[in-house]
Amino acid sequence: MAALLARAGRSAGTVVAVVAVAAALGWAATGALDAVRGSDRGDAPVAAATPSPPAATGLDPELERRFDAARAAADADGVELRLTSGWRTAAEQQRLVEAALERYGSAQEAHRWVLPPETSEHVAGLAIDVGPTDGALWLEQHGAEFGLCRTYANELWHFEAATEPGGTCPPMHDDASHGWG
Repeated sequence: MAALLARAGRSAGTVVAVVAVAAALGWAATGALDAVRGSDRGDAPVAAATPSPPAATGLDPELERRFDAARAAADADGVELRLTSGWRTAAEQQRLVEAALERYGSAQEAHRWVLPPETSEHVAGLAIDVGPTDGALWLEQHGAEFGLCRTYANELWHFEAATEPGGTCPPMHDDASHGWG
């Protein structure tokens, strides 16, 4: 019985991870980032004008402050900007890796979209995913003012605190595969 329950838990976890990866890929392929309404941990959506909750998010406090400032500026510009994903546990990240390997059938293709837990900035609390699409586009244009940079060319929604506020963002990586190996 315990083995059956463990297997069912793994199957459910795999289904959730596959759905999360499929949604992320769908955002990139179709611009459907607008459909996201909460984080990958099932949290309630974050209102556009509401500051992030304190450390409960698992994010680096400086990253949270920068995002909150960017969200307030976007709101002042009439643009909705919200956090759709942030900190992940190592187990959550590993499930995403496994789902991507299963979906793409090759490590080379899967690695374009998801990093292992030991190199993932999400696991370290140093990366955020944002939406809707208009908000992500706004943040790409204005993010350096807040020290937030889009770091992967294939992920419109992924940002990191990769420069000082008012600085210049570094060139984007083509995809996440640079973090493997």
